[in-house]
Amino acid sequence: MKEMHKGRYLQMGLKIAYYRKLRGLTQEQLAERVGRTPAFIGHVEAPNIQKAISMDTLFDIADALNVPAFKFIQFDLDEL
Repeated sequence: MKEMHKGRYLQMGLKIAYYRKLRGLTQEQLAERVGRTPAFIGHVEAPNIQKAISMDTLFDIADALNVPAFKFIQFDLDEL
């Protein structure tokens, strides 16, 4: 992951956590729906861990949470 994109991945992970919790899912349940491990989801959501994900994985997460994928990549430019 490029250093200049770390803020974007952080925001994306926090949004994934937000929508997951809004849907009442645990990390384990989301992981099962997208074919990943709970540890993977935990790393994606953790603000202190930088974890890059593929677009395929992002689309899978968006589908599992029933959220349009663009919601995860609308960034607050003040926080980048």
